Amino acid sequence: MSSQLPPGTKLGRYEIRSLIGAGGMGEVYRARDLKLSRDVAVKVLPAAFSSDAGRLQRFEQEAQAAGALNHPNILTVYDVGTHEGAPYVISELLEGETLRDVLSAGPVSPRKSIHYATSIAHGLAAAHERGIVHRDLKPDNLFVTTDDRIKILDFGLAKLVQPSNLAIVQTEIATLKVNTSAGTVMGTVGYMSPEQVRGERVDHRSDIFSFGAVLYELLSGRRAFHADSPVESLNAILRHEPEDLTSTDARINPQLDKILRRCLEKKPERRFQSASDLSFALEALTATSEPLSSTQSLRHVQREFKATAWLPWVLAGAMLIAALVLGWLYFGRTTNNEFRPAKLMILPPANTFLMAGQPPVISPDGQTLVFVAMDPSGKSMLYARPLGSDVARPLEGSDGAVLPFWSPDSTKLGFFAQGKLKRTNVAGGQPTTLASAPVPRGGTWSRDGIIIYCPTPPSTLMRIPAEGGPPTPLNTGGTDQVAVGRWLPFFLPDGRHFLYVTRRVHEVRVGSIDSTDSKLIVRAESNAVFVNPGYLFYRRESKLVARRFDPDKLELKGDAIPLADNVGFDAVSLQGYFSGSDNGVVVYHSGAAGHTQLTWLDRTGKQISIVGDPADQGDLQLSPDDSRVAFRRVDSQSTTINLWLMDLARVNASRFTFEQTTDFAPVWSSDGNRIVFASLRDGSPNLYQKVATGAGNEEPFLKSSLAKVPFDWSRDGKFIIYGVIDPKTSWDLWFVPVADLSKAAPFLQTDADELQAQFSPDGHWVAYVSNESGHSEVYVRPFPTAAGKWQVSTDGGIQPRWRADGKELFYLASDHKLMSVEVIANSSNFDHRSPTALFSTRVGGIDSPGDYYAVTSDGKRFILNNLVAEGAYTPITVVLNWGSELKR
Repeated sequence: MSSQLPPGTKLGRYEIRSLIGAGGMGEVYRARDLKLSRDVAVKVLPAAFSSDAGRLQRFEQEAQAAGALNHPNILTVYDVGTHEGAPYVISELLEGETLRDVLSAGPVSPRKSIHYATSIAHGLAAAHERGIVHRDLKPDNLFVTTDDRIKILDFGLAKLVQPSNLAIVQTEIATLKVNTSAGTVMGTVGYMSPEQVRGERVDHRSDIFSFGAVLYELLSGRRAFHADSPVESLNAILRHEPEDLTSTDARINPQLDKILRRCLEKKPERRFQSASDLSFALEALTATSEPLSSTQSLRHVQREFKATAWLPWVLAGAMLIAALVLGWLYFGRTTNNEFRPAKLMILPPANTFLMAGQPPVISPDGQTLVFVAMDPSGKSMLYARPLGSDVARPLEGSDGAVLPFWSPDSTKLGFFAQGKLKRTNVAGGQPTTLASAPVPRGGTWSRDGIIIYCPTPPSTLMRIPAEGGPPTPLNTGGTDQVAVGRWLPFFLPDGRHFLYVTRRVHEVRVGSIDSTDSKLIVRAESNAVFVNPGYLFYRRESKLVARRFDPDKLELKGDAIPLADNVGFDAVSLQGYFSGSDNGVVVYHSGAAGHTQLTWLDRTGKQISIVGDPADQGDLQLSPDDSRVAFRRVDSQSTTINLWLMDLARVNASRFTFEQTTDFAPVWSSDGNRIVFASLRDGSPNLYQKVATGAGNEEPFLKSSLAKVPFDWSRDGKFIIYGVIDPKTSWDLWFVPVADLSKAAPFLQTDADELQAQFSPDGHWVAYVSNESGHSEVYVRPFPTAAGKWQVSTDGGIQPRWRADGKELFYLASDHKLMSVEVIANSSNFDHRSPTALFSTRVGGIDSPGDYYAVTSDGKRFILNNLVAEGAYTPITVVLNWGSELKR
């Protein structure tokens, strides 16, 4: 179906006459019902979006939710159907304009505002009684007919919920799940309730807050919560109160202002508890606002006189009550001067969003918050936000930074970027590079000036002086260290012992820089941190929990205490989105970790379509015929990582591996019949294989004592090139003849890190990534001799990919742009042109070996693993003096 239906098109018994308008949820047409001889409105979801299951589900939900309602203030739905695969809904045709159009002329008079508001409240009450919450109430979704009636439109974000009263009010619509888990923001900036902004579950009281925002705009002509950017607007919803209207407009009844303020309460329990109560209050206000008759005026004067006569007694009683209350407050108050816990909500700077997989970290002195944020171009940096300031400042030289950690004196930060461990002063200045860390898994800084860190999985932990020097292995936990991996270390107060997490068995253990011994502390979903006054924080069953911990005896005590629901974590690294200070400040973020959306783009960066639903996924590999994509996906319930396959024509994803372990880095055989992948089922990563149809079991392919990850399978099917993590040389490139696995041999083995290798289509060349220059660049060498070298990228590059004819090479630049390089090569000579940028991307960090994109054989289409920015508007929560709540 074309993007627009021409006049005369028939959708069943409905004939299209003209286009009325278009929006994110579809196009709206005027049409004629040929059977009943009446004009109707037809809303059609464009065919370009009909493959989007989430959008299609919301469209169907809009039709069903609205169709279940029959109320004069709600748009009437007549029929639903499909046309050439695109669904449509038939509704009454309205004549008039949206409330947004009305407001373009300025504020509405108080009398008419009350009239409109009462009608909206009646419509909401009818919907709420049927268990339907709108969740996107705004002037654009409110229609003023030519006879001045209000109609509520667009239940596309509605959610069916259990009715709040005791009566069983059941709609016949099957409940359709909409993503409302914590960390997901749905609605429109400026009209969302605080609970929507925080990504929490919402009920009918969220609509009441949005109603208050609409009423404020009716009365004032300006938005209640509006700033220079969406992020600042959302921050205003959480923290600020709109300007008082009665001080600027004497026509506004103070009682109306009270109703408005009650709708805009930050906490749902302080708002009107039903739209029915709200409409009653508005109707009562309307009644008291009518002019008084002469008889009513006389009675009113008499009541005023009687009230005045009793005024001295009323004042005396009030003074007595006030004295009693003050006495109780003074003599009955506790002598404990502790403050109750307080929460702050902090959003990233304008035009940025919080980086998935990265924790917010609070300084040990509890004064400064640091987090990683990304701008729309894909550039990520560290930002420092003093809690006493409204401004977050980018840290110089922190481009591409991940996994920041504080020095004990709160003046410096350690972090990882461009495959290196770095140190910087928070006050300013360029960072200092300390050591190589191609795929980092966290670091920690002791009070004695020692940093321990994991440079790449599953290598041993390393130690290095914070001021610089040669790194040395930290032998903790005996010979099993590499097998299970020691990640995300965290020093305890004594500066000798530290916590860490094991990837394979999900254990939090404690080790020592003085000993090879280690001790199991707790099984957890994430890493753990120590927070004063003597607790371990970790993630369990999606909750952030605190449990008493004795750092001297290295023992847990008592039960775990839940602190927050749906706190985020990265299921790949087990990094939890939380941290704590030495003086009782705790921060956490509930954003979904690593959620990405597979998206087709053309060579200009124009979106062709989206593929499937957002998920925590990665390692994209297209089949040789471009019909299927293999990728890894995280099971959010078990935190295991398995491989999945998707048929791109049917957009049908199915699980490919089933072990309760971590499988990743799939590589297709040249005929598309087999897939080789890395797996942690043996502890250290080894290579396994499986038939691409899914039949049969996963079988060992190549096993040895060294960790390994496959990168590519030559087009002639003869060789696989893979990465090996050698304790002496870190990442090296090896290759193995498929016909004789005993002849595995190194291809490139240096002191630098070499990874992400790709065979040229003719098999004579290998493109790969190395950090030999100090940061990641793309190089090409001949295969199999590796004699000679050409640098292809010019300003950083990762993830090279060849076009099927070998005449073009693609890669991701350090600024996240997808680059193209023309190649002129044959079996003995290699040459190339200067790189050119095709388009910017929104993929993740560049310090991971995971693949963020794949290119079709003809080089005309790209499937990207774009970060989902819906977690962008989920603020970081800062809890002050959290420990006092435990004492209570």
